[in-house]
Amino acid sequence: MNRLTLAEVEDTARAAHAGQTDKAGRPYAEHLRAVAEGVRARGGDDEQIAAAWLHDSVEDDALSARWLEEAALSRRTKDIVLAVTKRAGEPPEAYAGRILATPGALLVKEADLAHNADPARLAVLDEDTRRRLTEKYARMRTLLGLSGGESDSAPPRSGREFD
Repeated sequence: MNRLTLAEVEDTARAAHAGQTDKAGRPYAEHLRAVAEGVRARGGDDEQIAAAWLHDSVEDDALSARWLEEAALSRRTKDIVLAVTKRAGEPPEAYAGRILATPGALLVKEADLAHNADPARLAVLDEDTRRRLTEKYARMRTLLGLSGGESDSAPPRSGREFD
């Protein structure tokens, strides 16, 4: 099977999230790019980078679970996307457990949390939202065993240490 290239995955993710914005009103594709770059900077491999581009696609209903299952992607990439897809009503502990149990998923979630918790990104939100999200991201970092306060400028790490 010919797998989608990273450029094709990026194009698919950008198209799927076209018109979507983040909580600050910025194009959602900026977040996807930042997470993919965060994975790359941390030493992630192409499968993890592809998963980073697609990390919110199923959760946001931008792409269906069926699309993901049928996509020309590695099983590992699909598993990472599914691992970082939060399910409605799911307790944070169960979500964190699935991420930790899926080889390669922790690095993607780490990059996602780092971008979500970026102080410049949070600064444009109202105080209540900023406080709620800051607490949410800190709790998830704790559940995942990640050190506190890491940002996208963290030194690169091998993606293999989480496999």
